[in-house]
Amino acid sequence: MVRVLFVCLGNICRSPMAEAIFQRLVDDAGLTGEVQVDSAGTSAYHVGEQAHPGTRRVLARHGIQYSGRARQLTGGDAAGDAAYLIAMDSENVADLQRRFGEDARIHRLLDFAGHTPVRDVPDPYYSDNFDYVYRLVEDGCQGLLQAIRADTGL
Repeated sequence: MVRVLFVCLGNICRSPMAEAIFQRLVDDAGLTGEVQVDSAGTSAYHVGEQAHPGTRRVLARHGIQYSGRARQLTGGDAAGDAAYLIAMDSENVADLQRRFGEDARIHRLLDFAGHTPVRDVPDPYYSDNFDYVYRLVEDGCQGLLQAIRADTGL
C-alpha cells in the first residue's frame, strides 16, 4: 500500500483539495486498493472543521465530493510506510523537515507539476483564488500520480 499525505498550514484549503483531487485520480486509475490518500495541517488552527467553503465549492463544480475534517499532523504520519509527504509550499516543507528531519519522502506538490513554473501553491484563505489553486493542485496531482506509478510499478 502506497500512502500519500498532503500537508498545508490549516488543512482546510489546499491539502484537502489535493486529497480530494488525488483520490479521484487514484479511483479513476483503478488504484483505490493500492494507494491510501490523506491530508493534515501543520497547525491546530482548524482541527475538526470542514474544508473551507471555497474549497468545497470548487471541488463540487468539478464533480468531486469531500467530507473530511481538518486534523493536525502527528508523529505517526511519518512513521512506518508513509511513502509520500506532499507539502503545498516551501514553508510547509520547512515545517515537515523541522518535525521529521531531512526525509526523502518530503516533496512539494508542484515539483511534480508539468504545466506551471510556480512551485508553491498559494494559500487561497484570504485571496479567494480557489479556481487558480485548483488548477495548480490538479496539475501537481496528475504529475504525482505519474511519478508514483513509475516509482512503484503500479
